[in-house]
Amino acid sequence: MFITSLPALSPRKRQGSLLFLLKVLARHSSSSFLSGNPTRSIHASNDGIPNRFRPGHRPSFGASDIHTREGRLTYLSTIGRSFCSSLSQDEYLKSGSGSIPDVAARVLDPSCLDAVAPIKVKVFHKRPIDFTKLDINFLPAVILVGRPNVGKSALFNRLIRRREALVYNTPDDHVTRDIREGIAKLGDLRFKVLDSAGLETEATSGSILQRTATMTANVLARTQFAVFLIDARAGLHPLDLEVGKWLRKNAPEIKPVVVLNKAELLFDGTESFSEAADEARILGFGDPIAISAETGFGMTALHEALRPSIEDYVLQVLNSDCEDKGPQQCGESSLEEVDDSKLPLQLAIVGRPNVGKSTLLNALLQEERVLVGPEAGLTRDSVRAQFEFQGRTIYLVDTAGWLHRTKDEKRPSSLSIMQSKKNLMRAHVIALVLDAEQMTHAEVVIARRAVEEGRGLVVVVNKMDLLKGKRAGSLYEKVMESVPMEIQTVIPQVTGIPVIFTSAIEGKGRIPVMRQVIETYEKWCSRLSTARLNRWLRKVMSRHSWRGEGSQPKIKYVTQVKARPPTFVAFTSGKKHQLSEAEIRFLTRSLKEDFGLDGIPIRIMERCVPKSNGGGQSSGSSGKNASSTRRVRMLGTDNKAVEA
Repeated sequence: MFITSLPALSPRKRQGSLLFLLKVLARHSSSSFLSGNPTRSIHASNDGIPNRFRPGHRPSFGASDIHTREGRLTYLSTIGRSFCSSLSQDEYLKSGSGSIPDVAARVLDPSCLDAVAPIKVKVFHKRPIDFTKLDINFLPAVILVGRPNVGKSALFNRLIRRREALVYNTPDDHVTRDIREGIAKLGDLRFKVLDSAGLETEATSGSILQRTATMTANVLARTQFAVFLIDARAGLHPLDLEVGKWLRKNAPEIKPVVVLNKAELLFDGTESFSEAADEARILGFGDPIAISAETGFGMTALHEALRPSIEDYVLQVLNSDCEDKGPQQCGESSLEEVDDSKLPLQLAIVGRPNVGKSTLLNALLQEERVLVGPEAGLTRDSVRAQFEFQGRTIYLVDTAGWLHRTKDEKRPSSLSIMQSKKNLMRAHVIALVLDAEQMTHAEVVIARRAVEEGRGLVVVVNKMDLLKGKRAGSLYEKVMESVPMEIQTVIPQVTGIPVIFTSAIEGKGRIPVMRQVIETYEKWCSRLSTARLNRWLRKVMSRHSWRGEGSQPKIKYVTQVKARPPTFVAFTSGKKHQLSEAEIRFLTRSLKEDFGLDGIPIRIMERCVPKSNGGGQSSGSSGKNASSTRRVRMLGTDNKAVEA
């Protein structure tokens, strides 16, 4: 099928594909492609000259032609004549019309590739490339592989210039289990870098190590380059040899860059580095590079080793993209102002352990992106994934299970909890995943924390499939009625928090979850004009019964000062200079009801403006009066007033 699809490609792509095919077949002339019983003859007329050599002849091949030996050779001969001028009609007849192997040897002779007629290809981009201005989609992917505890996560953090991946010295344990992705910044070089779990090829079938190795193999098939890490202090380990064999088996087209990590002490005037390099050459991947991910030593050498290959790949991708789009649209970038609600959405999936957070992320992405299983606490690193939904870019973050951390605990699980809290504060919308069979105090803590941080909140009740059946039928209905009421009871500050019922393992509820997340995000980014707010304020003031209007503060006007979450300032004047808690709640409820802002936190700040005393007062005294009466009071979603 690959060969039959070649004519549909562009000339430049067809040339590259055919040359690669001819080179491969020249080296493996006895491969299975040329095997088979000769049941058909080459299409030719009675004079012995193949029809493909006649002027104006356009050969046509069906699927059945490719499945026979003669048909394959006929098609390859046609391809070879199109690009190799060394095979003429006389040479074909000299080899004998029935001598198919000789003809194939001539057609597939690598020397004929030198006679290929050059095809003029427009070059839109040339070296050097400014990687800092490239779109992320044009960057290649580089995966970090190696046995456990060789410093892959430390190098990942060094390349992305942030401490995103968990790093913990556990020789008998594996900290990294999922694939983490980030944008590497190595000098002026930019590329996608993937941190993988430690490989152990002899892992038990069905174990966590075996599942992580399978996931790494699937990701490796979609990457362009690889960095093979070795511990320079320990030397070449038998597991390193096994990883090398694993790489050749799963990615034979990738030649990894061998890196000796933790090599800061090898350059002490002795032959330590040369001995370690000789050991690394046994792997057969070329000369190694000495680095130290912890200290940054050797990053220049790594840059020099990666840049030529990455630059060649990017040039090929850019020129191909420009050839498809045309010179007018090549390299265009949008400079239009983008609305806040159209910016990429940061969605964090949080919850206590073993409620189905990773399963929900895989269901949303519709691929096995993160490791799932019955083991509690399986996820350690917060995994970030990007995907498109209804034309909108969404960044999903799968976090570790939220547990109460003890003071004495310093294992990787403790670091995972701290990382989950950081991702909660960075997100725009929080998807709180609950177990349909049980709701605990941990969910209440997470929900309150999300509201206090001013984030949009969507409650996802997972594992609803466990409540189906004759016995659980009444429980199913009870859960659907009770969960929204319990959420509203424990978080009275925010009314109308959306609740979605799903079964992630069955893939049900994916679309409703994403639609509700986007709706909540758009509310979270909403902005209201001052004129519209003041028209609303006049209606609200007429509905509200202000007790003792002489002593109650008067709201002069309201304006929105920021979004994400919506934050408003109420300018008041009066003897009391402050709104009561009941009045603040009334304004908040009215805003949500009249402008459709249910389900998101709203912040109202109060600013007291002093009355003007006319021109009789000196500027100094008026300034003193203003400083003593002007106060800012902000009411957060936790109903705590702060005065400044």
